[in-house]
Amino acid sequence: MSVQAAARNAGRSYGDIYSGWKNDREGFWLEAAKAIDWVSPPRRAFDRDSGPYGRWFPDATCNTCHNALDRHVAAGRGNQTAIIYDSPVTGTVRHITYGEMLDEVATLAAVLKDMGVSKGDRVVIYMPMVPEAVAAMLACARIGAVHSVVFGGFAAKELAARIDDAQPGVILAASCGIEVQRVVPYKPLLDEAIALATHKPKACLVLQRPQAQATMVEGRDRDWAQAVSAAREAGRKAPCETVAATDPLYVLYTSGTTGKPKGVVRDNGGHMVALAWSMDHLYGVAPGEVFWTASDIGWVVGHSYIVYAPLIHGATSVLYEGKPVGTPDAGAYWRVIAQHGVVTLFTAPTAFRAIKKEDPEGRLVAGRDLSRFRALFLAGERADPDTVMWAEKLVGVPVIDHWWQTETGWPIAGNPIGVERLPVKYGSPTVPMPGWELKVLDEQGRPLPAGEMGTLAATLPLPPGALPTLWNADQRFRESYTSIFPGHYCTSDAGYIDEDGYVYVMGRTDDIINVAGHRLSTGGMEEALSSHPAVAECAVIGIADALKGEVPCGFVVLKSGVSAAPETVEKEIVTLVRDRIGPVAAFKLAIAVRRLPKTRSGKILRGTMKKIADGQAWTMPATVEDPAVFEEIASALAARGVPARS
Repeated sequence: MSVQAAARNAGRSYGDIYSGWKNDREGFWLEAAKAIDWVSPPRRAFDRDSGPYGRWFPDATCNTCHNALDRHVAAGRGNQTAIIYDSPVTGTVRHITYGEMLDEVATLAAVLKDMGVSKGDRVVIYMPMVPEAVAAMLACARIGAVHSVVFGGFAAKELAARIDDAQPGVILAASCGIEVQRVVPYKPLLDEAIALATHKPKACLVLQRPQAQATMVEGRDRDWAQAVSAAREAGRKAPCETVAATDPLYVLYTSGTTGKPKGVVRDNGGHMVALAWSMDHLYGVAPGEVFWTASDIGWVVGHSYIVYAPLIHGATSVLYEGKPVGTPDAGAYWRVIAQHGVVTLFTAPTAFRAIKKEDPEGRLVAGRDLSRFRALFLAGERADPDTVMWAEKLVGVPVIDHWWQTETGWPIAGNPIGVERLPVKYGSPTVPMPGWELKVLDEQGRPLPAGEMGTLAATLPLPPGALPTLWNADQRFRESYTSIFPGHYCTSDAGYIDEDGYVYVMGRTDDIINVAGHRLSTGGMEEALSSHPAVAECAVIGIADALKGEVPCGFVVLKSGVSAAPETVEKEIVTLVRDRIGPVAAFKLAIAVRRLPKTRSGKILRGTMKKIADGQAWTMPATVEDPAVFEEIASALAARGVPARS
């Protein structure tokens, strides 16, 4: 942890803090709220009669942009770097101070107001990882507009669905995004989405990138640079609007089981309080230090820990437009950490599996100055013990798995190194954070004993920072999250809690397979697969079987330079699973493939793989990184006689 965090939390333990929350749940968060600047400070912590389960800080007013920018500039820290924009795909590195960011955001906010955006209006942001995208989010927050960031390059149909649900008055977009070997024009996708959508925005503000100039629609589209330049020349800047703590800051869409995306709502007040608490106590980062979250602003991780949490806390945030491998090689992360003095990195386990695949010996770390690097946090997918141990040995710092969801907005469980570094148990994201009282429930909602696997659920109410509801869909919120186990939030993650209170998340409940009446975790099987020295990454799915109901199938990607034949590795893996889990797993099918289908944030698309293996109809996931990979999976299955169709 930082020296400052150590001084602030001297003599306090995780146990003290967690029990303090349990003994006074509302008082705990009123005390935490003192880290935030309020227009009207909260006198009440919680209103149980508002929303589906209650609302935090119901009598308070505030502004999120003020807390992220204005207050730091007013405190004399305007010359501190707020954002380091590092873009290996364009060969650009920029340092943007808090003062410069405030000027840009206030000017852009004035442009939005001139375009007719006012408090409560929705604004869709469809942009890549560029500083203007961060400015767009903060400009909306500044004037009380509700932003909805849609991952840049999302398919037109998916973007149209979000436009129809959010009903934005204005869309902020870029002309293109830049991948490792290609430029992705965004504007044609945006134009198609608007044509498909029933709701039509009044205007679009388009950032023209030199790699692909967009064709503008007369009467609707405005040039970003020209509009901002004109506002700056006219001295136009928008002040911060006062909003209720319970007013929405943003809506972020996540896939729904019905096909219609779910709009996760995040409020202003509780969001700020939870994120500020986490930066200090969980991540152990001090104001002024460099914090890097290697994600995308299109995902909740990017919202919380690229944009809002670091800036609210007064840290410096790295905005990285690149990949863990390929920009230019598997040493990209080490270059960024060394060049910018990163103290803490937060990324997905998939990123390190990709690095391990390309550079299993870690040779590209050599010569990099990682002396300021203190901790590596992993989340987004289950962090298998083999990858955690490999990374730990490679970088020589604590590797901390932690667990959270789009809905929760910040970690449910983690290792609070800003308070004390708890002993690591490989395969566990450690312990619940304050606000989260976790239980493991069976299918009837009955609590299960320590060590027994079931559905992980949190006692209501959810803490500040978690979603209060879904956008215009209170009843859908109840059906999706709170009616399954009354009095609890259902995480839809399967796992168990051990006798020491450590949480183990074994996968989504959909990933628990039933083999001849035995409920088995695919996550446990993946642990076995990933322990094989030739395996870089893996995925296990359950496929339909007439006799046993389901049987597991393991896909493995081998490390670069592996000399053993794939067939040999496959046989060894089958034996490994049978030795570790036993014959009950009925694990007989392992398939070596060149790559696994993933979202652009690195999550493996196991659900689609299962549908292919079962011969079910399936649709192309909107977030898939490369659609061609599904043909490869189908061909690999067909070669083993597994029914498959594209």
